[in-house]
Amino acid sequence: MEKGGDKSNQVRVDIEYCNICNSKPQCLELSHLIKERIPGAQVACKIGRRGSFEVQINDSLVHSKLNSLAFPDYEEVVTNVIAAKEGRPVAKVKEQPITDCVVQ
Repeated sequence: MEKGGDKSNQVRVDIEYCNICNSKPQCLELSHLIKERIPGAQVACKIGRRGSFEVQINDSLVHSKLNSLAFPDYEEVVTNVIAAKEGRPVAKVKEQPITDCVVQ
C-alpha cells in the first residue's frame, strides 16, 4: 500500500539569527527566497545567540555565522534545499562578505 507524501520531499530549514545584530531582515529575505523557489519547504526563523545566523537543513548545519563571521550565500542555501528535497546530501555553503555585526 502506497502512502501519500514522500518523506524525501519534506524539507525543513531552521535559521537562528541574532536579534541584537538586527539580522531578522536577512532571515526573512532568505526565508522568502526559499519558499518562493521551493514551495512546500518549511522555514523557521528563530531568535538565537548573539552574532548568530545559523542555517540548518533537515538538522544538518550548512552555515554558521558564529564560525565564519559572515552571512551565507543565499543561492547556495537554495541549492542545498533543492538537494535535500531530492534526497541528495547537503553541503556547507560559502559566505557573503562580512557585515557590521561580529562576535566579540
